[in-house]
Amino acid sequence: MSRLGTITRRTLLVGAAVVAGGAAFGYYSYRRPYENPLEADEGEAVFNPFVKIGADNSITVIAPRAEMGQGVSTTLAALVAEELDVELGAVRVEHGPTSWAYYNAGAMEESVPFAFYNDSAVAQFVRDSIGVVGRIAGVQSTGGSATIRDGYVRMRKAGAAARIMLTAAAAKRLGVPADEIGSANGILTHEVSRRSLTYGEVALDAASEEAPDDPPLRDRSQWRLLGKSQKRVDMMDKVTGAPIFGIDMRQPDMLFGTVRMSPRLGAKPVRSDVTKAEAVPGVVKVVPLDTSYGGGFGVIAENSWAAFRAADAIDVEWGDASYPSDSETIDRMLRDRLDEGGGSAFRDDGDIEGSFADAPADQVVAAEYSYPFLAHACMEPMNATARRKDGKLELWAPCQMPTITRWLCSGVAGIDQTDVTLTVTSMGGGFGRRLESDFAIYATLLAMEADGRPVNVTWTREADTRHGPFRPAARGRFRARLGDDGLPVAVDMDIAAPSVTRSFVHRGLPWVPMVMPDKITVDGAWDQPYTIPSYRVSALDADLGIPVASWRSVGASGNGFFHECFLDEIAAAGGVDPIELRRRLMADYPTAVGVVDKVAEMSGWGEQLPMGKAKGVAFTLAFGGWVAEVVQVADTPDGIRIEKVWAAADIGLALDPGIVEAQIVSGVIYGLSAAMGQEITFADGMVVQSNFHDFDAMRMHQCPEFEVAILENSPKMGGVGEIGTPPAAPALANAIFALTGKRLRDLPLSREVKFA
Repeated sequence: MSRLGTITRRTLLVGAAVVAGGAAFGYYSYRRPYENPLEADEGEAVFNPFVKIGADNSITVIAPRAEMGQGVSTTLAALVAEELDVELGAVRVEHGPTSWAYYNAGAMEESVPFAFYNDSAVAQFVRDSIGVVGRIAGVQSTGGSATIRDGYVRMRKAGAAARIMLTAAAAKRLGVPADEIGSANGILTHEVSRRSLTYGEVALDAASEEAPDDPPLRDRSQWRLLGKSQKRVDMMDKVTGAPIFGIDMRQPDMLFGTVRMSPRLGAKPVRSDVTKAEAVPGVVKVVPLDTSYGGGFGVIAENSWAAFRAADAIDVEWGDASYPSDSETIDRMLRDRLDEGGGSAFRDDGDIEGSFADAPADQVVAAEYSYPFLAHACMEPMNATARRKDGKLELWAPCQMPTITRWLCSGVAGIDQTDVTLTVTSMGGGFGRRLESDFAIYATLLAMEADGRPVNVTWTREADTRHGPFRPAARGRFRARLGDDGLPVAVDMDIAAPSVTRSFVHRGLPWVPMVMPDKITVDGAWDQPYTIPSYRVSALDADLGIPVASWRSVGASGNGFFHECFLDEIAAAGGVDPIELRRRLMADYPTAVGVVDKVAEMSGWGEQLPMGKAKGVAFTLAFGGWVAEVVQVADTPDGIRIEKVWAAADIGLALDPGIVEAQIVSGVIYGLSAAMGQEITFADGMVVQSNFHDFDAMRMHQCPEFEVAILENSPKMGGVGEIGTPPAAPALANAIFALTGKRLRDLPLSREVKFA
């Protein structure tokens, strides 16, 4: 069967699985929008799920995605404000209620097994179809760098519709045609008669006007806010220490709690004694916990310190781990999986076996790479607050998937979803960790034992670091055949790793069938814009039994390291400059060539460097962002110093260049931190690392100088929040090779070099 037929069948299976699951989240007729979840307060008008305007001229924009430092609340509000004809400073931004109306179709559309640059009719049909599935399922989520892509039209239409309704109401009030009314800065003006009304004066009347189905949107040439850097709407609260995070939640008569879950992930206690824990002053109750995320204990107390002390005082013997007990065995299992073969090829161009059949040894490049498990290490540890009272459940949680979290917690509490209110707070980092629901489930279970009092459940840093779920470890085995010109004529990549999707579904959605290979395993490798005559990238599912999850840039976070370091090896073996190699292999993709050319120009690639300095380059297409990075390193007496990073990114349309640049820099730092020294290892079935002293991030004195260029040549809008991460590690490793001649194939790089 042709590859097209195989891909289409897989895609239909994905769609079938999600449609089957959609019934759990709520019925939705495709041609009928979800019910507006907003309710108007006194003196306030609701125009749609995203806009409220008060008679006092207050304007509230509902940002349906979680704010975790990436700036989405600012850009989503700017999308509405642009079409509503008001300044960004005139609006207040709220996250809004948990609702299927805020489904994320954008994240679903790019989950299909087609590369971002594949614009074939079949690819677009499948994307559109899966987007419909996203609407049916009604999954409200923040992830996949899809927030702005998903909201770009919807949020603008919300603002445009409200403005049209306000204009209609003003026209009736003034007795003039609506097309003679102009708007600016929240004021509606009839220029001929020089009469005007504020939005607040007509808001209540306007809300009863018929909303336009498809309001026209303004041309880019008319934009006042979009395309320019804006003042962050969340910055004042953050710099003044306002209580906006989940960990800050306080309610009257509140109790506090924590958890002590099995350090052998998923194992249950075989013996326990909570007598000493219950005797700690301030402790209210110790509660056994047994969930799909694992077993352990929750502690309810009058203050968090008492809860932490009591959790430490529990005398418990834990069961054995169901997975390999140490990192050496885990790595051996990954090697064995590569030896076993039989993976699923997500890219299979040309004739791989024929290309290598008669290849001279001096034209074959072969290498094996690995990267480790990683924790998310959010600055704000996992937490949630819950109250179970009078048959209702109230939740306050910093979560990335509120509709799924609400559904899971309603099941735990034994009540209908309609009786659950989930308020999403700001987050002190997410990085994919808060796509999970464990912290909210534990809070729900403790609230059920608290006699109607709210319980703020906070994890210790150690519990957070050791419990996971983690970015999966992986091992890759690669080979290439070179042509006489030094360019590859064949590349074959096998990547063995646990499935992120299968692990996530097992924990929270076990009824969803997992019958297809997980493309996340090879994301960042199979979908790169290189033209090579024979090109195969295969995913080998390695079920290690350790819970794994999305981590900033997901599969591309490690596969960018695999792909781009091996490409650097090909360049070195063929005697071709790394930039030139990419230019020639990317010739069919001008957007990719553009960012590589730009980063080469910015960094002065090819210029003679002083002795003891070198540069490395890497490129990755991920989440619609085409990104090339150059890292410059220097050999110093204290170790290798990362001096400067140049990054060129093309996302098609930069709605807020300041936020885009900040996210690219943030992503690079996140990737460099992992590359330099982060890893999660196991001994006796337990995670060894526990806090920042042994799972550290790049410190301020190690942070390099940055220069970022934002391009807008791509015909499609890309994401931003994750795209800086994948090229960071390979650019650093390639720079170290250029400096030392030593090829580093395993992360973290600190296993073999010291960083200053």
